[in-house]
Amino acid sequence: MKNKTNKMTKRILLLAVITLFTVTSYACSKRTETQNNMTTKKSDPINVSDVKVKTMDGQEKSISDFKGKVLLIVNVASKCGYTPQYEGLEKIYEKYKDKGFEILAFPCNDFGGQEPGTNEEIQSFCKSTYNVTFPLFDKVKVLGGDKAPLYSKLIAFEPSGDISWNFEKFLIDKNGNVVGRYKSKVKPESDEFMTAIEKQL
Repeated sequence: MKNKTNKMTKRILLLAVITLFTVTSYACSKRTETQNNMTTKKSDPINVSDVKVKTMDGQEKSISDFKGKVLLIVNVASKCGYTPQYEGLEKIYEKYKDKGFEILAFPCNDFGGQEPGTNEEIQSFCKSTYNVTFPLFDKVKVLGGDKAPLYSKLIAFEPSGDISWNFEKFLIDKNGNVVGRYKSKVKPESDEFMTAIEKQL
């Protein structure tokens, strides 16, 4: 009788252990799944549609005015080692503008004082030297506490952080969402960049 009781007790204990193990494993599995989902979850899109900017003649313009177009936003300078990229920018503008592509160029003097000119001087330089036809906007700051609201949003796109130099590029989809960030060294007419544009058109 005693042996039967011991056997019964062992079976109950074994069953209890198995049940506890199963429940614990399931709970751990669900917790891991949740953690993984949180880890791989993409951050919310960064949308710049509601941001207002100024044209070179001081008129206010909203990025939402370009809704339905793929945008390239770039901070430019006239006396930079990357200034010849104006030529590449104009090439891709000519290539894609009729397909719904627009370049928004923002002169900036934050890096090495390489854009010291007035809006008029900048416009004249771009037209005479590189025959630029895409729109140039009012000079902005992209660094520090008084950076332009547009750039406060743009630099949150991964890899997040301040603009590192002139001619850093942001690709914006037709709904105003930032979909790409490219360092200054990436040439506008490179295969990598044109493929990214064509994907959004």
